[in-house]
Amino acid sequence: MLGVALDRVLTDSPDAPRALALCAALTAAVILLDAAETVLNGVTTARTTAWLRRRLLGAALATEPRHAAGLDTGDLVTRATGNAAHAGAAPTAAASALGALLTPVGALVALAVIDPWLAVVLGVGTPVLVLLLRAFVRSAGDCVTRYQEAQAAIAARLAEALAGARTIAAAGTVGRERSRALGPLPELSRHGHRMWHVQGRATAQAAVVVPLLQLAVVAVAGLRLGAGRLSVGELLAAGRYAMLAGGIGVLVGHVNTLVRSRAAARRLTPVLRLPPIPYGPDTAPAPAAGGRLELRGVTVRRGGRTVLRGLDLTVPAGATVAVVGRSGAGKSLLAAVAGRLTDPDGGDVRLDGVPLAGLARTELRAAVAYAFARPALLGGTVAEALAYADARTPIAADRAVAAARAADADAFVRALPAGYATPAADVPLSGGELQRLGLARAFARDARLLIMDDALSGLDTATELRIERALLAPGGAPGSGSGADGRPRFGGGGGGGGGTDSGAEGGDAALRTRVRAARGSRLVVAHRAATAARADLVAWLDGGRVRALRPHTELCADPAYRALWDEEPPGA
Repeated sequence: MLGVALDRVLTDSPDAPRALALCAALTAAVILLDAAETVLNGVTTARTTAWLRRRLLGAALATEPRHAAGLDTGDLVTRATGNAAHAGAAPTAAASALGALLTPVGALVALAVIDPWLAVVLGVGTPVLVLLLRAFVRSAGDCVTRYQEAQAAIAARLAEALAGARTIAAAGTVGRERSRALGPLPELSRHGHRMWHVQGRATAQAAVVVPLLQLAVVAVAGLRLGAGRLSVGELLAAGRYAMLAGGIGVLVGHVNTLVRSRAAARRLTPVLRLPPIPYGPDTAPAPAAGGRLELRGVTVRRGGRTVLRGLDLTVPAGATVAVVGRSGAGKSLLAAVAGRLTDPDGGDVRLDGVPLAGLARTELRAAVAYAFARPALLGGTVAEALAYADARTPIAADRAVAAARAADADAFVRALPAGYATPAADVPLSGGELQRLGLARAFARDARLLIMDDALSGLDTATELRIERALLAPGGAPGSGSGADGRPRFGGGGGGGGGTDSGAEGGDAALRTRVRAARGSRLVVAHRAATAARADLVAWLDGGRVRALRPHTELCADPAYRALWDEEPPGA
């Protein structure tokens, strides 16, 4: 249109104003489209990056915890931040690269329409640009991949150093750890310099070849003008088309973005492919209440070793079973299998006769509660951390407070600056206090199966006994309960279940009674003889199987069983 407008202006054509108006309209359209492209690119990149980060986090949390534990924290953070951002730019980079490729092709066609010789001149040099672009993609891909791997290595070491800050300070090895964390920095620098060198070389080569092609096209167009084969307007159009055709050099920048995106996407793929825990359909019927847990022929392998081997174990409804054994016997693994934090390699696990694998996620997580040795306080405030559960099974605030009292945590929580409204991240807690909050969170769930994985290890003996009395005395009546086999329950007899709830009045006392009732079953990973002694039954793990399932007093007749407690600290 510029060429046509110029020719009509030079010939005083009456259509000149119309041609000029059309050129102005096209110029305005270009400006508006550029603005729209900028906004669209930004929105698309942001939404794609956010979508990738949600997918990445969802995949990491939906898989078995053992798979997530295998992901290095620093490396995962790098993938979710920098790598996701680079991968999120792929759609806009691809669209821009396509546009940058179509423009030279269209310019080449337009030159052929104006004069075939112009297209021939441009076509002769185009393969050179294609070869340069291909070499750039090959070289840049390796540089970017190694650069991102070095970044992840630094992030992983930094996260590890921050997690072990107390150990580093105690050992006086700050300088050594700083050197170790930044060890990959020279490699990062080397790959970064190489990456910029590759891009700079490709840009420089294109900057040499492209102007020569443009100059050749304009020179031939000038000769054709002199020969009367082209008009002045066509000469102008040919020059502009030559500039557009030379825009293939712009592809270097877009291709560089695509190379980064591809390398980043490859780093995201292993996380996105983590297998999620499969649950039963939401319409699957829930098992009848009771809490009877059955493990049938359970086999679990870890690291090439069979940890649990054809294990059979039954926890009667309403009973407490303590799991004991030497270090490495598989106690925590058994606890994970019992509540389906991991699936066995063989056999199955049933709750009240229903396979755990067939339960819907909501039903399973409402039926099973966990208390861990090192619980994580998730939620904005302490109150929210105690009531942490699926949104479809909310926990009332008063029940969470009652559970805190049952876990002997209410007093120190109320002593915090804002009590239960104190931000969980700002709470200075000892190991025992943290465990009590974890216990309170589990108590508040009112689940039919409570699994305590070494959840009492940080407590002193007196606190442990108070918690056992508050939670596990059946029906809330001091010392009145017995298990299905007639034996005293956990906290019953021998002082268990005694004591009263000082400070609980009215409706709150009723809530504490509900917490204390503990209608379900309990599976307790025990490291203290006193804990095992207060259980209905003790499951003695040895050699990947349950060697015996009997009360603690009966097992104590076996010297090998007594040897489990020989190194127990005094007073435990």
